[in-house]
Amino acid sequence: MRLIVNGASLDVQAETLSGALAALDYGDAIVATAVNGAFVPASARRDRRLEDGDRIEIVAPRQGG
Repeated sequence: MRLIVNGASLDVQAETLSGALAALDYGDAIVATAVNGAFVPASARRDRRLEDGDRIEIVAPRQGG
């Protein structure tokens, strides 16, 4: 299916957000996720089904100060 991931259009073979993260090589990385502008906590990624054209944002935490 075609998804927009961090602004880039990609073909991803996954039905759920957790499946998409695995397909995109994020595996067990600690990241924040949103689908179509709505935050999706890590505990809900397995149940968050995706549809063609969904916009996914993946953000890795950064340290700073």
